[in-house]
Amino acid sequence: MQDQKLTRVALVGYGYWGPNLARNFYQLPGATLEYVVDRDVTARQRAERLYGCKTTDSTDEMLADVNVEAVVIATPARTHYALAKRALEAGKHVFVEKPLTMDVGEAEELVAMAARLGRTLMVGHVFEYNPAVAYIKQAIDNGDLGDLYYLYSKRVNLGRVQSDVNVLWSIAPHDISIALFLLGEMPKSVRCQGARCLSDSVEDVVFLTMYFPKNILCHVHASWLDPSKMREMTVVGSKKMIVYDDVSAEGKVRVYDKGAFRKGDVTYGDFQYKLHSGDILIPRLDMREPLQVECAHFIECIHSGKRPLTDGENGLRVLKVLAAGEKSLQNGGEEIVL
Repeated sequence: MQDQKLTRVALVGYGYWGPNLARNFYQLPGATLEYVVDRDVTARQRAERLYGCKTTDSTDEMLADVNVEAVVIATPARTHYALAKRALEAGKHVFVEKPLTMDVGEAEELVAMAARLGRTLMVGHVFEYNPAVAYIKQAIDNGDLGDLYYLYSKRVNLGRVQSDVNVLWSIAPHDISIALFLLGEMPKSVRCQGARCLSDSVEDVVFLTMYFPKNILCHVHASWLDPSKMREMTVVGSKKMIVYDDVSAEGKVRVYDKGAFRKGDVTYGDFQYKLHSGDILIPRLDMREPLQVECAHFIECIHSGKRPLTDGENGLRVLKVLAAGEKSLQNGGEEIVL
């Protein structure tokens, strides 16, 4: 009887990120890991040994199983659209790792299809479930930082070089989703420049700049060709500034009581600038694994019917920025208006 209350989940893709998803859905009290689908026999054997689930190399076999209620897709980005569409058509709820698709039109089709069929469609923008990011979002919304000036991020490392997608599509979606989440709106335009150092076909490093309303600037540096691993974002306001360091063992968020604002006679342009510098606060955060929170949220949304935080529309917004960034990248850093 207890099993009837569980959401039966099938995972497609047990490669780089799939094992983390499998572990979390296996451990969730509201779900059971029914299937792992992968072409690699060794990967299937490993999943079966760890979780005792069914394994297959056939997506058709899994989709035909009426017991499967939800499909989690962790395959290469170019396969997301076709797999998600087939899963929705089979009546399954769908969780797709980022990016939702590689094409805006395809993403719009999936969003419309999920709405028409009454299925949950969720995208794996895991940092929106990170307690550190949630803390920064609340600080911004509460006005603790004052007027927001700009934010910038570095997501760099040496390794996991890919050949099917460039670093903009592989790494930058994380920081784009964080920026859109923190600011609560889309940028007006974007510019993107990069370099192909290791390959003639894909960029290994990109510098993406997003121009938001109220003159807020966001700059993203993403690379898999860098000497040090960094996952850092800085948010600068008139009253306070925040540094978020995701790889720090402790003190992932540091709040600096520092700021600068302009004062003076606007009429005659006789401006003065007031600077202040105070303490540094390291808030205590409940650092529950963000992926665990994300997976639990997917299952909760299936059970309750509520809209996911990172629903298809969320994934579509990130995708529109990525598409504009790619267009700018291919046109020498031209500013692309969204």
